[in-house]
Amino acid sequence: MKIKSISLALLALMALAVSCDSSDDPADGNQVDATELRATVQSGQWQVTYFFDTDSDETADFNGYVFTFATDATVTAVNGAIEITGAWSVTMDSGNSMDDSPDDSDDVDFNLSFASPPDFAELTDDWDILEYSDTSIRLTDVSGGNGGTDFLTFEKI
Repeated sequence: MKIKSISLALLALMALAVSCDSSDDPADGNQVDATELRATVQSGQWQVTYFFDTDSDETADFNGYVFTFATDATVTAVNGAIEITGAWSVTMDSGNSMDDSPDDSDDVDFNLSFASPPDFAELTDDWDILEYSDTSIRLTDVSGGNGGTDFLTFEKI
């Protein structure tokens, strides 16, 4: 009788393990509501509070810049008289060839694109969302070139 109980318990655990998959993990992007994230990022001005590029903290490159994400898919970074314009979007990644991460083919990406200057061009990527709230957006990307991991955090001003 004891063996039968153990067998049933193991069977139940195996069924539970099979029913859970990685898409239930909020860190993989599948829990992100793209429409909500778009509205959040458009709802004010933001600053970069953390940018880690593979092996170094480069947050200081963005000190003093205020980012505004417009409804026309442009992003503007202003620091005094300096104005830098780029593009942004929140998209559902369905095997996008620009996506470096092999394990996130159906996640929501936060896309940034800046042609110049070089510091801003480093932000150009299809970022995976680690988490977001009304006041903070934490992003990450694993580089396809060197395999390094980048982190980017925006906080609302």
